[in-house]
Amino acid sequence: MSLVGTRPPTADEVKQYSHHHWKRLEVKPGITGEWQVNGRSQVIDFEAIVQLDLRYLRRWSIMYDLHLIGKTIWIVLSKQGAC
Repeated sequence: MSLVGTRPPTADEVKQYSHHHWKRLEVKPGITGEWQVNGRSQVIDFEAIVQLDLRYLRRWSIMYDLHLIGKTIWIVLSKQGAC
């Protein structure tokens, strides 16, 4: 697992993967990422989660990772999106 990456898949999700879902596994799962900073528990549709993961793959750079880390810190401190 890395610091920033895609949302870790569950075993039940992997059993139901379609072809386009496998692309999200090209990057190590991360502690934080698109899903965590863009809705977290409010994004429950699996296809929406996959789209966030694929967006991360398209936008990946060290600067983007630093942006997501900063956004994560802001969200945690402001208690946004917590269940």
